[in-house]
Amino acid sequence: MAQLSPAEAAFLEQRRLGHLATADAQARPHVVPVCFAVLADTLYVAIDEKPKRGAPTNLKRVRNVLANPRAAFVADVYDDLDWSRLGFVLIDGPARLVDDPDELTSALDRLRARYPQYATMALEDRPMLALDIAHVASWGALDEHVRR
Repeated sequence: MAQLSPAEAAFLEQRRLGHLATADAQARPHVVPVCFAVLADTLYVAIDEKPKRGAPTNLKRVRNVLANPRAAFVADVYDDLDWSRLGFVLIDGPARLVDDPDELTSALDRLRARYPQYATMALEDRPMLALDIAHVASWGALDEHVRR
């Protein structure tokens, strides 16, 4: 497993949105914007109660992880006027559905601490995606985007 550097971890802590890429069994990609939290060497994404088409377990990202565990995640900063301020952290590794109750509780606690909107959502009854960090790539002025 790969470890995030302190700069990468701090950069991700300041990002509110990232993009999760999964692929189906035929390797057709699917990318969605997601809220996320990182704990140790795993990135977590809840399937929240915002309106979705169909049952949470039938979402394309969930079906993809079950069919093909290869996944990636990116969080970035873009500044149209000053390209010296661009930066991103890209993570890839195997994705899975969380089935351990203790892991689920820890991930939910972390997500709820980051996103107050999750406080009243019944996330315990929904799938939780985990991306085990196998590789990290980053680029740009990561330190510039960390509030001190």
